[in-house]
Amino acid sequence: MSEHVLCMVLYLIELGLENSAEEESDEEASVGGPERCHDSWFPGSNLVSNMRHFINYVRVRVPETAPEVKRDSPASTSSDNLGSLQNSGTAQVFSLVAERRKKFQEIINRSSSEANQVVRPKTSSKWSAPGSAPQLTTAILEIKESILSLLIKLHHKLSGKQNSYYPPWLDDIEILIQPEIPKYSHGDGITAVERILLKAASQSRMNKRIIEEICRKVTPPVPPKKVTAAEKKTLDKEERRQKARERQQKLLAEFASRQKSFMETAMDVDSPENDIPMEITTAEPQVSEAVYDCVICGQSGPSSEDRPTGLVVLLQASSVLGQCRDNVEPKKLPISEEEQIYPWDTCAAVHDVRLSLLQRYFKDSSCLLAVSIGWEGGVYVQTCGHTLHIDCHKSYMESLRNDQVLQGFSVDKGEFTCPLCRQFANSVLPCYPGSNVENNPWQRPSNKSIQDLIKEVEELQGRPGAFPVSISSETNLSKEMESVMKDIKNTTQKKYRDYSKTPGSPDNDFLFMYSVARTNLELELIHRGGNLCSGGASTAGKRSCLNQLFHVLALHMRLYSIDSEYNPWRKLTQLEEMNPQLGYEEQQPEVPILYHDVTSLLLIQILMMPQPLRKDHFTCIVKVLFTLLYTQALAALSVKCSEEDRSAWKHAGALKKSTCDAEKSYEVLLSFVISELFKGKLYHEEGTQECAMVNPIAWSPESMEKCLQDFCLPFLRITSLLQHHLFGEDLPSCQEEEEFSVLASCLGLLPTFYQTEHPFISASCLDWPVPAFDIITQWCFEIKSFTERHAEQGKALLIQESKWKLPHLLQLPENYNTIFQYYHRKTCSVCTKVPKDPAVCLVCGTFVCLKGLCCKQQSYCECVLHSQNCGAGTGIFLLINASVIIIIRGHRFCLWGSVYLDAHGEEDRDLRRGKPLYICKERYKVLEQQWISHTFDHINKRWGPHYNGL
Repeated sequence: MSEHVLCMVLYLIELGLENSAEEESDEEASVGGPERCHDSWFPGSNLVSNMRHFINYVRVRVPETAPEVKRDSPASTSSDNLGSLQNSGTAQVFSLVAERRKKFQEIINRSSSEANQVVRPKTSSKWSAPGSAPQLTTAILEIKESILSLLIKLHHKLSGKQNSYYPPWLDDIEILIQPEIPKYSHGDGITAVERILLKAASQSRMNKRIIEEICRKVTPPVPPKKVTAAEKKTLDKEERRQKARERQQKLLAEFASRQKSFMETAMDVDSPENDIPMEITTAEPQVSEAVYDCVICGQSGPSSEDRPTGLVVLLQASSVLGQCRDNVEPKKLPISEEEQIYPWDTCAAVHDVRLSLLQRYFKDSSCLLAVSIGWEGGVYVQTCGHTLHIDCHKSYMESLRNDQVLQGFSVDKGEFTCPLCRQFANSVLPCYPGSNVENNPWQRPSNKSIQDLIKEVEELQGRPGAFPVSISSETNLSKEMESVMKDIKNTTQKKYRDYSKTPGSPDNDFLFMYSVARTNLELELIHRGGNLCSGGASTAGKRSCLNQLFHVLALHMRLYSIDSEYNPWRKLTQLEEMNPQLGYEEQQPEVPILYHDVTSLLLIQILMMPQPLRKDHFTCIVKVLFTLLYTQALAALSVKCSEEDRSAWKHAGALKKSTCDAEKSYEVLLSFVISELFKGKLYHEEGTQECAMVNPIAWSPESMEKCLQDFCLPFLRITSLLQHHLFGEDLPSCQEEEEFSVLASCLGLLPTFYQTEHPFISASCLDWPVPAFDIITQWCFEIKSFTERHAEQGKALLIQESKWKLPHLLQLPENYNTIFQYYHRKTCSVCTKVPKDPAVCLVCGTFVCLKGLCCKQQSYCECVLHSQNCGAGTGIFLLINASVIIIIRGHRFCLWGSVYLDAHGEEDRDLRRGKPLYICKERYKVLEQQWISHTFDHINKRWGPHYNGL
């Protein structure tokens, strides 16, 4: 409908409301008058009541070949039958299907002469002369709309937002009692629709109620607006050139693909034996296989074992996760001798202490399965989203080696730029051949019980070589997967991937591989803001490579086998006989299951399964691990509280143990955990009272529920991201207080019949594979045996810090003179001299000598050495005498610029002008964002080798 017609319709509706009766009684609204209008659409001539009247069906004249219409039979064309159809059932508000709307829009817009033609009777001949008018027939269309619902949908379309209209009288009732309707009708279409709806609501209470009901219903999303010609002109020239190049590449790829298929057809035309298999294969339904475009040769096709396709990726070591702290406010840069920064509260330090504590008292091989590494020196994988053939990539690298042009990267180290977008990269991640994630046939749910799924998971994990592609097959795909795994290991230093007491132990490789997946999931969570409330796809859209990375990691983890007796899956799903003397006989026992990191267990169980993973197996693993996580949350809560609170909870929960839903009541479970842990010496140490004094919390049911949810939320976030990448399911958006329940429902932890009207209880997500009290007794018995000898260490291992905040750079002072006056005379802690070129690390605050030979160690100057120790190869330093920031990335460096500007917004490099400099928070925020998102290599272009001389 054109804007002129739409404007005239709105004007006539508003004019009709102004000339109608001011108030309408409910009796007159419920009974329709005898007068009929327009094919019996409305019950009367009163516009106020007609606006809320829902029209279920309409009759239109359509061609006989029009699809998806209900043709009116000769016996049902009477107005009485049609009237009964109009008033049958309760009308629901929904929009027509887009395709049907498009087809019948053409019919409605026809000329009046053609639309008023008499319906011709059907003839036996199906042939019609060219140019003759198509034969029309009467059809019934399902509408189920009213004038009010169409006005509200028009408001959503004009505003471009979903649920844009909100009744103003809900906030202020005086608007409806004394409506302030402007005398002159000025404004755009949105204002006109709002004015009409306000008039309709002010003249009828039923209209007001129906408008509120329509607004409460979920409306369909508004389609994105088309880019107008004026907006196209404002596009940047480089962007348009880039799009033109991409279109050219797609056309060349399409031509090459057609040429290849034509040549194959021409070569096989004389072989008739190929005809029969072709007919058989085309008759069977095919699962859509992922097709990739090579940006070098321009050919399109699926990835195969003989000629695999890979993603252009950048592998880099990262210590961003290790800089997370439990405090929201960032640390301040020290500007006096009294101010110091201690790294004891960082995420990396806490995890290092925990691993050292476990290795001190438990078996080393068991400890490496109970934690994750990568908080310092973890490998982060990112991609530009472009793909190429592996053999094309090798030819491309050979051409770069022969190129004599001075380049800003080292080809001998595998570095290159993407042939299409010129983004920096250093490896190619092979794409596993198979179907798309969205069309994965393994996503279909099954009706198997959780007991059957548990047995299947155990059998699949114990089956050797179940991965479809094995390295022993020596295909090109397996060789490339083995090659990229070596690249991933060589990306970080040996000290960041060798944590075993036995050098060269295969447990190190096993720990490193599933920790790489953990690192990438945790970093993506940080890029999303630390939570999943925004929902949607990845922040980089199609640039996520986690699905391909999981296939590579799963292939190599399947080469290692876990002993069935050593597999944690048994402790989670089976009851075993408890030997009281077991803990004393062994010098170093296994790590108790309650001391395991549940997210690490999840990645181990997932990556040890054959790929592609079935959705019901994934849900089964998540349900089993959530029972362990919830028990850990209860144990940590019992340790944090005082002796009086524990005693009160113990007696309160024991009274409800005999109820039918005792296994899903946090009070009963907490009482049982306290009674089981009370058998040991866990609560008999003075440290418990000290912990209670540090955390003086007035515990209530609401605060306890929030504490349990906060403990479990990090696991639900990582699991939801993992499900999103494995199965292609979008993440739902929600409010921050609803995140736990929404993610639990998305993961299948909440039962389908759960009522969300009551206050949400996290224990309702529990689905115990075995009797809850029996398995909790078994888990607590392992801790009881350990705490009888090491009560203080056992209590420290139970309290896990899970609420890490987002990482930040150090907070800088407002005036640069404050930094300069303190640091330009400060002595170095290594050489005890005043550096000629002092610098300070903006990540940890360490004072270093730039290009100082006095602090050189093993041919590495202090800045380069500190970048390896602090940032795993990435360093951000503020040069004190120049007020500029220098970035070190591996073997390269670049000048980033200055975050301190004068009153005119200009830099003063080398402090030559002597103007007062003030912090530019916008620039510093950009620097911090580039550090968190690992985009220094992509955004900064002026890189050069530092030769370890900084």
